Amino acid sequence: MKKILFASALAILTISCKENEARNAPAVENAVDNAESSVSGSLKSYRKGDMVDQIYYELIKNDKALKALDNRIIEINEESRKVLSVYGETLQKSESFYLDAHNQAASIKDSLLKQQLEKEIKISSDQYHLKISEVKELIAKVNANNDNVSNLYTAFKIRKTLPEIEKYQKAHPLKTDSLESFINKQNQLLNELKNLK
Repeated sequence: MKKILFASALAILTISCKENEARNAPAVENAVDNAESSVSGSLKSYRKGDMVDQIYYELIKNDKALKALDNRIIEINEESRKVLSVYGETLQKSESFYLDAHNQAASIKDSLLKQQLEKEIKISSDQYHLKISEVKELIAKVNANNDNVSNLYTAFKIRKTLPEIEKYQKAHPLKTDSLESFINKQNQLLNELKNLK
């Protein structure tokens, strides 16, 4: 008796799963269904599993203007990294020098010599910081512009993909009939199991 009930429960589950697969088949082609099946996208910030990016890069495949925009974003990001790295390296070396010079001067036992060196280091450091103040302002502007580009592009991608997810939702309506039917089958089986002795 238990084997028969187990076999019938297994059969019910198998049939229900097949019914759900048939009901959940995509009704129309859309970027969301295609995004799940392909991993595309060229932007380095593309995150695998991020639905916004996956859908957006499906849209890019068929839109030359979007692809051109994406390429420009990639190019400006790469150029920004290169430009900032050149300045960053020079600034880092100078900052490291003044820090090391200050630390070494601090180890000098002769207090008069130590004071003279610390004064010379400070004068040089102050002159250097005065010289690079405009450079630092411009670097801050480049970083602010990078943030603005990133924020606006993210907002654009979200706005561009919202209609696609809405299309997907319309093509895959979540009706309750198959769930209710399956719950009824489960309840029948539960009742049978409860009555077993």
